[in-house]
Amino acid sequence: MSKASEPDWQPDLLGDRYEQVTLPLEADDEGDVVATLVRYRPKFRLRLTPGAAADCDVLYVHGWSDYFFQTELAEFWADAGARFYALDLRKYGRSLRDGQTPGFVTSLGTYDEDIEAALGAMGRPVDGPKSARPLILLGHSTGGLTLSLWAARHPGVASALILNSPWLEFQASRIGREAVTPLIDLSARVDPRGGLPNVDLGFYTRAVAEEEGGEWRYDHAWRPNRGFPASAAWLSGVLAAHARVAAGIDVGAPVLTLLSKRTTILARWSEEMRSSDSVLVVDEMAERALRLGPSVTVERIEGALHDVFLSRPEVRRDAYDRVTRWLRGFAPV
Repeated sequence: MSKASEPDWQPDLLGDRYEQVTLPLEADDEGDVVATLVRYRPKFRLRLTPGAAADCDVLYVHGWSDYFFQTELAEFWADAGARFYALDLRKYGRSLRDGQTPGFVTSLGTYDEDIEAALGAMGRPVDGPKSARPLILLGHSTGGLTLSLWAARHPGVASALILNSPWLEFQASRIGREAVTPLIDLSARVDPRGGLPNVDLGFYTRAVAEEEGGEWRYDHAWRPNRGFPASAAWLSGVLAAHARVAAGIDVGAPVLTLLSKRTTILARWSEEMRSSDSVLVVDEMAERALRLGPSVTVERIEGALHDVFLSRPEVRRDAYDRVTRWLRGFAPV
C-alpha cells in the first residue's frame, strides 16, 4: 500500500463494527510478509461529557503466541471517546501465512515497519505532519516490550504508553538473563530457527479459554494452548531488548503499567493460576517498568491474570477504572 493510497478496509472476523486492512511489508527469506490492522467502528451516540480518551487514537499490540480478539477492550476505548485500532504483527494471527515460522523475527526492531505501516493506515504517518489527535500506545507482554523500545526510538510520537503485563525482563531475572545470553546468542548464530525446549505447560490457557473453565473464545491455531515453538534467534532478540530496558530508556511519554499483584509459576496446575500471573514474575516487571522514563505509574491489581483484560469481570472493571483515573489525572491527552 503506497503512502498516498487509501486503506482497503474489509469486514473482519470479529463481526459487525470491526474491519481489517492488510499491510504489505518487505519480504523476507520465507516470502511475502504482511501485518494486519483491525479497527472498531462503534455506533454513534451523543455524549454529554467527553470521555477520558476523547479524540485520541489507540494502537494495541498483542504479545507472544497471540492476536487481537478482545472486543471488550475495543469497546472500552470507544466508550472513552477514542478511535481504537489493533495490530496483528507479521506472522501472527490474521497476518500468518502458510510456510511461515509463527512469530519469527531476530530483533524486535523488525516490528518498526509493522508499527509505522499501521500508523500510516491510521492517517498519522511517522514521517508526515504531526496529528492533532494524541496517540496512546497499548501493549501486552512482548507487545509492551516492543512498543516501549519503539517509543524510545521515536520520542514525541506517542502521548501516553499503557502496558498490560509487559515482558520487560527474563523470568530468571537479570542474573539468569546474563548467564544464558551467550549460549542463546551462539545457538542463534549456528541455527537461527532451532527450537528451544517448550516450558509452557498450558496452564495459562487453562485459566483463560472457555472450554478449560475460563471465559474467552478464540482461535487456538493462532493462540496455541502451549504457545508457538520458540527459536534461538527470536529469544536472542528478546534478551537483547531486555538488556536495553535494564540499562534504562526514555519512552518520551507518561507510562501506566498494569500488573497482577501475584505470580504463580509452578510445574503443576494450581487454582491460584486463575487469579494471578502464571507467565511472568510481576515483581521484576514492576521494577523494570521504572526504567522506562521519568513518569511511570505502576498499578498492581488483585486477582489479575497475565493479560489483565482477560481476568474475571470484577477484576477487569477494576483495571478499566484505573486506566480511566490515570488518563484523567496523568496522561497529557
